[in-house]
Amino acid sequence: MEFAELRDAIEKVPLVDGHAHNIVALDSSFPFVSAFTEAAGEALSLAPHSLSFKISFYRLLNFAWFQRSLREIAELYGCENSLKAVEEHRRSLGLESIASACFKAAGISVVLIDDGLKLHKKHEIDWHKSYFPYVGRILRVERLAEEILESTATVAKEILGLKSIAAYRSGLDINPKVTSKDAEEGLAEALSSGKPVRLANKNIIDYIFVRSLEVALSFDLPVQIHTGFGDKDLDLRLANPLHLRAVLEDERFSQSRLVILHASYPFSKEASYLASVYPQVYLDFGLAVPKLSVHGMQSSVKELLELAPIKKVMFSTDGYAFPETYYLGAKKARECVLSVLQDACRDGDLTVAEAVEAARDIFSQNAIQLYKINFNSDAIQSREVVPTNSLKLGDKVPATGVSFVRVIWVDASGQHRCRVVPAKRFNDIVKNNGVGLTFACMGMASYIDAPADGSNLTGTGEIRLMPELSTKRKIPWLEKEEMVLADMHLKPGQPWEYCPREALRRISKVLKHEFNLVVNAGFENEFVVLKSVSRDGKEEWVPLESTAYCSTTGFDGASPILHDVVAALDSLNIPVEQLHKEAGKGQLEIALAHTTCSNAADNLIYAREVIRSVARKHGLMATFVPKYALDDIGSGSHVHLSLSQNGENVFMGTNDGSSKHGMSRIGRCFMAGVLHHLPSILAFTAPVPNRHLPLLPQLFYDRIQPNTWSGAYQCWGKENREAPLRTACPPGISDGLVSNFEIKSFDGCANPHLGLAAIIAAGIDGLRRHIELPEPVETNPFLFEGKLKRLPQSLTESLEALQKDKVFDDLIGQNLLVAIKAVRKAEIDHYSKNKDAYKQMIFRY
Repeated sequence: MEFAELRDAIEKVPLVDGHAHNIVALDSSFPFVSAFTEAAGEALSLAPHSLSFKISFYRLLNFAWFQRSLREIAELYGCENSLKAVEEHRRSLGLESIASACFKAAGISVVLIDDGLKLHKKHEIDWHKSYFPYVGRILRVERLAEEILESTATVAKEILGLKSIAAYRSGLDINPKVTSKDAEEGLAEALSSGKPVRLANKNIIDYIFVRSLEVALSFDLPVQIHTGFGDKDLDLRLANPLHLRAVLEDERFSQSRLVILHASYPFSKEASYLASVYPQVYLDFGLAVPKLSVHGMQSSVKELLELAPIKKVMFSTDGYAFPETYYLGAKKARECVLSVLQDACRDGDLTVAEAVEAARDIFSQNAIQLYKINFNSDAIQSREVVPTNSLKLGDKVPATGVSFVRVIWVDASGQHRCRVVPAKRFNDIVKNNGVGLTFACMGMASYIDAPADGSNLTGTGEIRLMPELSTKRKIPWLEKEEMVLADMHLKPGQPWEYCPREALRRISKVLKHEFNLVVNAGFENEFVVLKSVSRDGKEEWVPLESTAYCSTTGFDGASPILHDVVAALDSLNIPVEQLHKEAGKGQLEIALAHTTCSNAADNLIYAREVIRSVARKHGLMATFVPKYALDDIGSGSHVHLSLSQNGENVFMGTNDGSSKHGMSRIGRCFMAGVLHHLPSILAFTAPVPNRHLPLLPQLFYDRIQPNTWSGAYQCWGKENREAPLRTACPPGISDGLVSNFEIKSFDGCANPHLGLAAIIAAGIDGLRRHIELPEPVETNPFLFEGKLKRLPQSLTESLEALQKDKVFDDLIGQNLLVAIKAVRKAEIDHYSKNKDAYKQMIFRY
């Protein structure tokens, strides 16, 4: 049975989070790393004001599933799977960026916040409105009563429901006939203990509960009730929702709407029974998902649905304190509900169409109707319409002295472009609504700012550049500017099919869904530094120096630039692994650390920006053109790739004898797909020709030539730098195993998102068809001239290969492919007719 439609519906549905709590400020005085070294009892006994990120995770996740959650957070951030790496990532980016990343990944459109939980330095509800299209408040009645008694209560606004934690205080065996006299006695007992007031007497708790139900009825508000498990001060025996029978049988409350929280675990069956018998009972499975094991989550949700009507079951994250808790709750809920509904379809309980409707009800519609949420639902139709750009950061940027924000995109020809807006307008308008841009932007070639013929893109029609706020950074080389990468949307929340970042995101999801794999990538940046000289009264740009490969003298001459470049990259949280003087004149290389492919592509864009801008500040020019001088070595943007599954490198083989060539079967099939489609991939990764070779009619790839370490033949090799695909065994990897493979056929003119999308598409084909790698070439492929197939020697040939290769049609998208092919054809036509036009490339790349 196929479940693609169900999976797609669950992935895209914008979530209504019916129960969550406030986010707290990012405070480095609460160390992330040391908090988890404390004993469980000590961590759990800390007062609320001592909560830290890791202590909170201890309480929410427990060590039973902490590693799974840490792995998923590290994968989201594209950092190493360790507590230290996640902490460093959070600290370097700051709360605004990680909140944007987590909330966008969660896909939450509406959140209802119970702000009665005591948290140190928690943000008020208005802060959360900057990140979600709609935020409502759930009023915790016991806490309100305590604040009234402490004379600290404030006027409650925007209330969508009430909440009781009676289960934590005296239990759910509520006496609906409790009298005011009983309550007075209980109140006197509470007040005698002094401040801060904590109400725990059963009579006063019951009285508050009953009066709250009456108030809720008069204002037509639902009431959330904590049931089932919680922190250690809860008596689980008294948290069974069956204790509520006296209240449910009371005629006064027959029209109430009561939401039993946390799947009532371990009383999920009892909660399901109550929802099936009493029309006023509804169910919410937050906290049970994601706190339980995978089996426990699925079992709990299945038990809720055994008797309860689907229209009565709702989602929430129970997220609190840290954005990551929202993300984990949403992610595991989607996975859990998908599994449960798939089983229901297999068992014949539901059709796929009914399961799709059930998913939308559980994740969105049931809560909208129950809480009577009134918002513009037309603007929130699918998960994609909850873009990062709709997650406001508040009006804090002007206080930093920032004047301008650059909104950056990279077009189909690989050129970096930007729209610049004043910081105030960015915060007031652009981050929510984007910047307008013509359709023609993705049809432009390297030589002209106009759409290529046949691209089907013209000056008619407009998109929105939507800032991806998790990528917003302070520009290191300018004091008063920031920069942010942009997605392309037809309108806010509706991705444009021509968007390169969306193309990579889309194809990465296919790899994840079909094979549970994530691609990690790390780029090497080769570039030539040029200085301006005057010859015959004309300006010329010539290499800065002419020393040899890894020359100490050459590095010494470039050291002032490189110090500034590495410092700037460090400020952008882009780690540098190594750097050296390359073999070409004025040529340098900077290798970036690996991360998830989307982050790697973003990092490469920023790295290029840094390198060019820092060189310019030094009065020089840095160019990434594939070959600056015909008689010199070329510059590439080699990319190293590996595959991870649940945070582990599964490209690498094992020492148990099951591996071949040091790779796993998954790794071999993926790499075989890349090798098979490499001629077509070149149209993405080597997108512009350099120039004519003397006496020959067509444009050749000057860089991709034999004996230049660029990979001119369609082959692969182990640590063979003359092969276009090279398996690598860096220091620290066991002998005989390889951790990644390098693709040399990637240059600095390529759009990194499109290039990686093409590579992953090829890898998916290799996995789907179980393509096997040929034997490796152990020596210089040039020695097998005539026996080994040459890769395309020109952009013309790679375009022809792409025209014949149908694998990319569905995975990349036909319309985007049409535009890319048209741009490549325009490049070929122009540079064929204008033999000196290549000289202008240094100003564009």
